[in-house]
Amino acid sequence: MVTRVSRLAIVSAMASVSTRWAGVPVARRKDERREMLVRAAFALFGEQGEAGLTVRAVCREAELHTRYFYENFTGTDELLAAVYDEQAAALGDVLARALDEAGPDPEARTRAGVRNVLRFISEDPRRGRVLFAEARGNEVLAVRRRAAQTGLLDGLIAMGPGPELPVVIAATMFTGAMTELAQQWADGRLGRDLDAVVDQAVELSLALHATTRKRLPG
Repeated sequence: MVTRVSRLAIVSAMASVSTRWAGVPVARRKDERREMLVRAAFALFGEQGEAGLTVRAVCREAELHTRYFYENFTGTDELLAAVYDEQAAALGDVLARALDEAGPDPEARTRAGVRNVLRFISEDPRRGRVLFAEARGNEVLAVRRRAAQTGLLDGLIAMGPGPELPVVIAATMFTGAMTELAQQWADGRLGRDLDAVVDQAVELSLALHATTRKRLPG
């Protein structure tokens, strides 16, 4: 038998749900609920990994009914993809601004790129887990990670003097090395001295750049 206290709790909960979206257009309500689910998934995945990402856990974290989950996503894989895409876009914006401020000098651009990737991870370690640390074991993340690497590789080749083999090889090596550097930094295996890591990474990258230029015809 439902007690008076229980009835009041149910009525209160229903009233809270009905007023939560009062005055908000239907399309905007859906967008806001999607944003809440993505934020909740980022928090859970960033702290607990894939094991913590269940429909119930995400909805509990977002304080939403499960029906709102399926209003936006077919399952947790699709939600995880949205989490990755959001963090990747945020990192892309940070890099774009940093490179624009660095100007055309190769050393300045390399330093800005390396520093801002690692700093982006340091500012919120959950980002590193989403973008790098967990990508190897999850196919959804792995596919997106490969696409991101390919995009970076194509961008580096486009900025070079031409699609000659030495340029392509150097760009491929730098892309792989940068991804691994971010992975190791996210895992905490490179210590916490950002300046030291950046300095050494830039020195090695410039050495590769100089060797590549020597191998170009003419």
